[in-house]
Amino acid sequence: MSVGELFNPRSIALVGATDKSGWSVSTLANLRAHAFPGPVHLVNTRGGVVHGMPAYRSLSEIPEPVDLAYVMVPTAAVPGVLREGAKLGIRCYVILTAGFGESGEEGARLEAEIAAFAAEHGLTILGPNGNGYINAAAGVTPYGLPIPEPLLRGAVGVVLQSGALASSVLGFAQARNVGISLLTSMGNESVVTVTDVIDYLVDDPATRVIALFLETVRNPAEFSRVARRALKAGKPIVALKIGRSTLASNTAQAHTGALVGDDDVIDAALRQLGVIRVRSLEDLIITAGLLAATGPLPGRRVGVVTPSGGASEIIADRAEDEGLELPPFAPETVAALAEIVPSFGTVQNPLDVTGYVLIDRTLMGRALEIVSADPGIDLILLLSDAPKAAPPDPAPVLAMYTASARRIAESPVPVVVVSNVLTDITEFGRRVQEETGFPYVAGGIEHGLHAIGAAVRWSELRARALSRPAPAPPAPGTVPPGASGLWAEHRAAGLLASAGLPVVPSELAREELEAVAAAERFGYPVVLKVAAEGLGHKSDIGGVRLGLGGAEEVRRAYRELVAAVPEVAGVLVQPQRSGGVELLVGVVRDPAWGLTLAVGLGGVWVEVLRDTALRVLPVDAGEVRTALSELRGAALLNGIRGAEPADLDAVAGVVARIAAFAESLGDGLESLEINPLLVSGSRVEALDALITWR
Repeated sequence: MSVGELFNPRSIALVGATDKSGWSVSTLANLRAHAFPGPVHLVNTRGGVVHGMPAYRSLSEIPEPVDLAYVMVPTAAVPGVLREGAKLGIRCYVILTAGFGESGEEGARLEAEIAAFAAEHGLTILGPNGNGYINAAAGVTPYGLPIPEPLLRGAVGVVLQSGALASSVLGFAQARNVGISLLTSMGNESVVTVTDVIDYLVDDPATRVIALFLETVRNPAEFSRVARRALKAGKPIVALKIGRSTLASNTAQAHTGALVGDDDVIDAALRQLGVIRVRSLEDLIITAGLLAATGPLPGRRVGVVTPSGGASEIIADRAEDEGLELPPFAPETVAALAEIVPSFGTVQNPLDVTGYVLIDRTLMGRALEIVSADPGIDLILLLSDAPKAAPPDPAPVLAMYTASARRIAESPVPVVVVSNVLTDITEFGRRVQEETGFPYVAGGIEHGLHAIGAAVRWSELRARALSRPAPAPPAPGTVPPGASGLWAEHRAAGLLASAGLPVVPSELAREELEAVAAAERFGYPVVLKVAAEGLGHKSDIGGVRLGLGGAEEVRRAYRELVAAVPEVAGVLVQPQRSGGVELLVGVVRDPAWGLTLAVGLGGVWVEVLRDTALRVLPVDAGEVRTALSELRGAALLNGIRGAEPADLDAVAGVVARIAAFAESLGDGLESLEINPLLVSGSRVEALDALITWR
C-alpha cells in the first residue's frame, strides 16, 4: 500500500462518470478548476459523451496508464472495477460509493471482500463511502463535493471521519484565512485508515499541523504510534473527538459501524499522546491555524496589549480558565509605558492603551515594542484584526499594517493576534495579510484564548516528552495458577506483598483464639475484616470492625463477623492505622486502550467526589506526580491546617510500581484496586485491595 502514490497521482480515471450525478459533475469540475496537471479519463459503461468529453466503456479501453481510479459505480459493481483495475496495474482507488459496512451485514461482507482483495493485490483504497481528498499542496482535487473558492494552500492537514462536514470545514478555514495542505474524507477506512494518513502527514513537508475529526479511534495501538511520531517531529495534532454523550456514541456507531470507547479513557490517552482535544469545529480550525503560524510557544506568561478595557477583563477571565498567567509588568516596562499611555489610562497587564489609538495610530505598535522587551513575558496577545472593507485609497491601510507586521516579526517573543469576536476575514483583509505579512488572526477572544492555552499545553507536554525517556516495559510476572474471578483482600493483598509492594501487615484468623493472638502480636488498637471468596466491598455488609482496643472486643467482633457472612473463610486482623490521606489506586482494562490507571481521593470519597486522574499504562513516577497534581483535592496532599505534607515522590514511586506490577500480570488481569492507599508523610501503605481476573 502506498498512501503517497494515492495522494499524488499523475493521471486519474473517473469510473461511473455521468451527467446525472452531482458527485461526478463536482469531481471533474474540481480537477479542472484547480488545474490538475495530468490527464483525466471518464469511464461510463455506455460510452458516448459525458461532461462534454468522450467516455470509455471500461478501464481497459483507456490507452495509457492510470494512477488513480475514482470509483462512483453502484455498490455491487465495485468489486468488478477493482478486479479489472488490478489486472491493468492500477494500484490506487478512491471509492465514493456507499452501501458497505455502514449499511448492515451484507454491506459489511462486501466491504470485507474488498479489503481482502486489496491486501492480496497490494491496492491502496480510500473509502468506500467517502468523498475523496483535496491535496491542495499539489493541486490534486479528486473530491466529490464543490470546493468553496478560493482553495487556500497552507500548512494544516485535515483528516475527517465524516464526509458531510468537509465542506463546512473548508468554508470555515477559508473564512479564517487558514490554508490546508491536504484534506481527506476517510469513509469506512476499509484499507487506508486515519493513522495511515497521519503517518503520511508527519512526513509531508507541506504540513506543519494535523487536524482530525474523529468518530472513533479504530486501532489505539497504531494511533498511539503515529501520535508519538507526530509529537517527536514537532507536528501538533488537534482533534475533535466526538462520542462523549450516550446519544453521540450510538449515532457514531450507527454511522461508522465502529464502537466508541469510554470517553474519560480516550481523553486521558489523547493528553498523554500530546493530542490537543477541542470541543468544536471552530476550535479545531482556529487552534490548528494558530499552531501552523507559531509553532511551539515558549511559556504560559502572557503580556496583553489591547485598545479596550472591557476586552482586557474578558481576556483576564479566559486566561485564568486556560491556565495562562498574566504577570505584572516589570518596573522598567511600567515606566516606559507610562510615557506613552494617556494619563487617563492605567498601566497594567492586561494593558488597555485606550481609545486614543483612533488619534495616535502608532500607540498600539509602540506599546507592543515596550511589552515585548519585558523579561517576565513569554508571549504577547495583541488584540487586533485584519481590515474589513477596502477604502478608496488602500495605501495608508497597507502602510499601517506593514508597520505592524514588521514590529510583530521583530518582537523577541511570539506575538499572537486575536480579534474581539469571530468574524470572517474578508477578501480585502486576506489581501492585506498577503501583501504586508500581517500574521494569522485567531478568531475571537473565546476561541483565541482556547487556542493559545492549547498551544502552550502542547508545547509543555512535548518538552517533557522529549526530555523524559519512555517508561520501561514491566518485568514479566507470575500469575498464580487458576487465577479467576474476584480475589478479595486476603488473597489480593498477599499477592501485592509478595511483589514487594507496601501493604499493611495482616493475619488470617480462622478461629477466635487465633484472632486474639494476632491482635496481641500487632498491639492494640486493631481492625478486623471478614475474609470470604468473591467478597468485594466488605463495609457494605457490615464486614469491618475498627478501633478494637482489647481481647474481649476482638472476640466479640470475631463472632459477629462470622455470623454475618456464612461463607466466611476467616477474619483478617490488622493493626489500626489513622491520620494521613486516603487515596484510591486502581488499574482497569479498557476494551480499546488496555490497562488504565486511576488515582484519586480514596475511601468513601471516591464514590462521592469522583475526583480521579486517569493515565493509560505504562506510566513512570513523573507522570504519576503530574496526575496527582490534577486532582481537585491535591491540596490535601500538601498538608492543610498543620497536617504533615505527603512525600509526593514516595507516593508517585509506589503508585508507579503498582501500575508496573499490574502490567506484569499480563492479559489475565481485568482490574486491580487498592482503596485506600494510606499516605502519611513518607509512609505509603495499602490498607485494602481487590483483584479481578478475566
